[in-house]
Amino acid sequence: MLVERIWAANDYRNFHYLIADPDTGEALAVDPLDWQRCLDAARARGWTITQILNTHEHRDHTGGNEGLRKATHARVLAHAGAAGRIGGVDRGLERGDIIRVGRHIELECLDTPGHTLSHVCLLARGDRPALFSGDTLFNAGAGNCHSGDPALLYDTFSNQLARLPDETLIYPGHEYLGRNLAFTLDREPGNQDAAAMAAQTAGVNAEAAPVTTLAQEKRINAFFRLQSPALIARLREKFPELDEHPDPRSVFLKLRELRNSW
Repeated sequence: MLVERIWAANDYRNFHYLIADPDTGEALAVDPLDWQRCLDAARARGWTITQILNTHEHRDHTGGNEGLRKATHARVLAHAGAAGRIGGVDRGLERGDIIRVGRHIELECLDTPGHTLSHVCLLARGDRPALFSGDTLFNAGAGNCHSGDPALLYDTFSNQLARLPDETLIYPGHEYLGRNLAFTLDREPGNQDAAAMAAQTAGVNAEAAPVTTLAQEKRINAFFRLQSPALIARLREKFPELDEHPDPRSVFLKLRELRNSW
């Protein structure tokens, strides 16, 4: 499996992805808002885009569908529950569905509500698993829930994402690493892993941002660090009603509430 990460260089700070079969050159484009960049990247590699995958219905992820579809005649795939809001969807996806790209690539559809109620992530299993996480999981952060449900996002994190192999590569829909690391350090000032990554990536162009693993996320992402005594103590300063020994769900929900205005 070949992965091309494409930095959109826009105000939304989008990442787009091409997932290609090296033998056939067939490729799937993930959330190709800047469809021309995606098309140019595919042509430069000698790939043919045959499918478009939208992780969810927000316009900053679906806005390039029409242009790319006209240019390539690619089929559009999206969560079955979001298909009506996206329009032009050829295949509605449900949990456990397999998306095949070329002869060798199989991507598993994960139903991951929270950011929206109809959100999918793509999981590539194998020797080096990879998660294309849309706006569910960001590097060192979690998606907002303005049009979703933070309780569902917690369930997605705890019941699905946290259980993936630690070596899973994380490919999110946006580049927010610096801001998210700052949030982690504000909540957990003694987090040496987050501080080290913040120092290593300071001033790094977004196009060259690191690809993290799930193991790294568990060390630098506040939304995975729900049992950290230091994080809980700092959170209770902001939310004194929080129990001294809160359950992880309560910590997650308070973190998400705080991040909304931070």
